[in-house]
Amino acid sequence: MVDLNYIEELRKRAKKSRVYSKHQSVGLEISEVLDDTKHKALYIKLAKENNSEDLLILAKSIAENKTIRNKGAYFMKVWSEENKKLRPVARKNLKNERRNSDNRK
Repeated sequence: MVDLNYIEELRKRAKKSRVYSKHQSVGLEISEVLDDTKHKALYIKLAKENNSEDLLILAKSIAENKTIRNKGAYFMKVWSEENKKLRPVARKNLKNERRNSDNRK
């Protein structure tokens, strides 16, 4: 027999957030700002691979605009257009720098 209090305790624990790094925190904040909590993992990944401060600024500016119905989709469209402006070589160098800095820790 399983104690019902134990099951209830497990349900409460599952709902608590476990954020261990900055990019996770930023990604969750972006999902809340855009009111798009279904895609938390996407925003966490974007925050990890890109400049998280720029992403957060973009998300907040989009959230302020009341005429946008689907803020998450609009955010991705604007971000992808801005990301295309970077040269592919610059993005590749940026990724390599991040990989090297992660290995040093």
